[in-house]
Amino acid sequence: MPPHQLTPHQVRWARRWMTIVLIGLFIFAIGVEPDLIGMDRSPVVGFVQVGVWLTGLAILLLGAYATVRVVRNHRPNSLLADIGLRLIATGYVVSATASLADFIGLGAQRIPNVSFGPIQIIGLLVGVLLCLLGLVLYWPTREKQDAKRRRWRFPRIMLSRISWWDRSSAEQDVEDTDDE
Repeated sequence: MPPHQLTPHQVRWARRWMTIVLIGLFIFAIGVEPDLIGMDRSPVVGFVQVGVWLTGLAILLLGAYATVRVVRNHRPNSLLADIGLRLIATGYVVSATASLADFIGLGAQRIPNVSFGPIQIIGLLVGVLLCLLGLVLYWPTREKQDAKRRRWRFPRIMLSRISWWDRSSAEQDVEDTDDE
């Protein structure tokens, strides 16, 4: 079995984590659009609604990270993988900051009449796209080093076993190669 092939146990764990990703996506969608389940009770975006979609996004990202970690199968982290992990975390921070901007005093509206403005929507989208880019960078790459080594490797030369004390084995090797 190749060293990076997944075992059936690892495949089951990857499927479990992907189920968590789908649950997180469902919670995120409910937070963004609560009318999907008939819970839209206010024309403004409330703190609970923002908390629900941030919780859904966090569950989604943790499940995606765990899935990719299982798929990586104990490969060492490359520089791209480390950058990807940091981009996932940075994207979540950007999403949380943009979503909570009015509540923490960075937005244009004040607490009683909070509306989720276009700049906050752009911030949330940029954060989610950063997370997606981080997951793509964290995904394991194919092994290309073997192909590079094969391309630049010198050809092997098969030398016959000639020794100064045994000329008969050298003559036998020459006869064997002539027969082929």
